Amino acid sequence: MTTLAPQAVVRLGTRPSPMAMEQTGRFAQAFHACHPQLTLDIRKITSEGDAHRGPLSQIGGKGAFTRRADTHLLDGRVDATIACAKDLPGSHDRAPGTAVAAVLPREDVRDVLVLPVGHQPVTLAELPPGTRVGTSAPRRAALLASLFPQLVPVPIRGNADSRLDRLDHGRLGADVMIAALAGLRRLGFADRAGEVLDPTLWLPATGAGIIVVEHRADDTVTGGLLAPLTHPATRILLDAERAVLAELAGGCLTAASAHATLDDTGRVIVRAAVLDPAGGPSVRAEASGSTEHAAEIGRRTARALLNAGALRLLAVTHE
Repeated sequence: MTTLAPQAVVRLGTRPSPMAMEQTGRFAQAFHACHPQLTLDIRKITSEGDAHRGPLSQIGGKGAFTRRADTHLLDGRVDATIACAKDLPGSHDRAPGTAVAAVLPREDVRDVLVLPVGHQPVTLAELPPGTRVGTSAPRRAALLASLFPQLVPVPIRGNADSRLDRLDHGRLGADVMIAALAGLRRLGFADRAGEVLDPTLWLPATGAGIIVVEHRADDTVTGGLLAPLTHPATRILLDAERAVLAELAGGCLTAASAHATLDDTGRVIVRAAVLDPAGGPSVRAEASGSTEHAAEIGRRTARALLNAGALRLLAVTHE
């Protein structure tokens, strides 16, 4: 078990991308406000996903963004790691030994259409047939196939800022692209958001808009330092959504969505769907209950999906 002396240094691993560094900076401010006597040593870890320029399916999906950080954490080179929740593989796809210590307040979960600079404002529905829409997410590609079959999803890679630059200069390989509104805001590019897509139709990513900090499961000292930084309501939502993913044995290459909300009475509502990559009907389910049982509600939602035939779609959504 790790022990921390007074005035200790907590080593935090993060990807070096501009977005990762922005969210790390915000976390660092909260950490210093909570623990002014401690030093936060930020260690940049270049992931396999950052270095690879081909399809993520070639290197195991978005787990490529976390495997190297997990290794640094589990072998003791860092005490904690920070990541977007939507990039975290399910527990069935990760080496054991990590645990979520801090969950930051949820940001906007919605996706947006992004157009090249100077393009006349337009919605997805108004784009000409054959327009190439850039996205690396199977969920988004499946939604395009279902809601806008006249459009053509094409895979794109790179950090958000580089994607914007390549889109504006005609080097992205796509005419327009889909991006997370929260990510654009983090980078100061909120003005690039075109049509904001209705999350009741354009289903959000599991864990969308949530930043998590993880530690070694047996390091109770670091866990205790990080826990006070958790936003309780967001932790409930994350636990419910991640439980859906785990029960489905899904991952970042699965065309699926799990989205949890809290109603006016404080109950958690979980809505989830497994999508057809070919654009056919999705399988959907919903469950609700006490926030004390958020994870079980997520599992119950996932079991309802499986009972409704989602297994057939899951078999074709893993690349």
